Order: sequence, then structure tokens, then C-alpha cells
Amino acid sequence: MDLSLDRPEGYLFVRRVGAGSIALIDRELDRSFLLAPDRVIENWPVDAAAKLEASHVEDMLALQPELVILGTGERQVFPAAAFMAGLLRRNIGIEVMDNAAAARTYNLLAGEGRRVVAGFILPIG
Repeated sequence: MDLSLDRPEGYLFVRRVGAGSIALIDRELDRSFLLAPDRVIENWPVDAAAKLEASHVEDMLALQPELVILGTGERQVFPAAAFMAGLLRRNIGIEVMDNAAAARTYNLLAGEGRRVVAGFILPIG
């Protein structure tokens, strides 16, 4: 059987998720970051879902999402309602997941050409 490597083109994608890092295409990131199909914002200053605040909503909105996926680490942890309301008030959906599920969902939606923004929270250290 002939096998070939299928590499998505035209958008940034997540290749691998680990406990303390995430690989984008062929680059390993070990700090929290925001990811859109055409851009990555490194060193997003969040290390826990409980620390999300209104300024972090503005960081996401700058990437013009139609939907936000929030990866909260190895476990799903819901941020404060005020943070989520900052997106919902602007008619932008938000889904909260662990990082592995967020990566799969982001890759699927970005591959469909959707304007999705994913925030991945990684622990410091």
C-alpha cells in the first residue's frame, strides 16, 4: 500500500500537543499563544484560565474571529463568566476545551476555511 504525507496548506496548523508544549507545523511552542489560520501571537500573557480578563478578549478580537476555541491545558477549565461574556456580547462564539481537543477542533475548522482563533494556555515552567 502506498502511503503519502498529507500536509495542509494555506493555514497554520497544530501538529502535536504535549503536556507543556504544542507543535505548530514544525515549530515547538512552550508558552501560551493565540493562533489564527494566518498568524500566531506568541507569549500570550496567560498561564491559567482563572487569570483571563477583559484585556485578553481584546487580544483575541484583534485577530477578527468568527469563533474562538480556548484550550485550557491538560484539562477543561471554564474561565470567569465576565471573560466569556466579552466575546458573546460581540456575537462571537466561544468553546472551552482541553488543549488536545482544542487543537483537533481548530485544525478541522481552519481546514474548512473558517475564521477561527484558538487560544492555547500552557503552564509556565
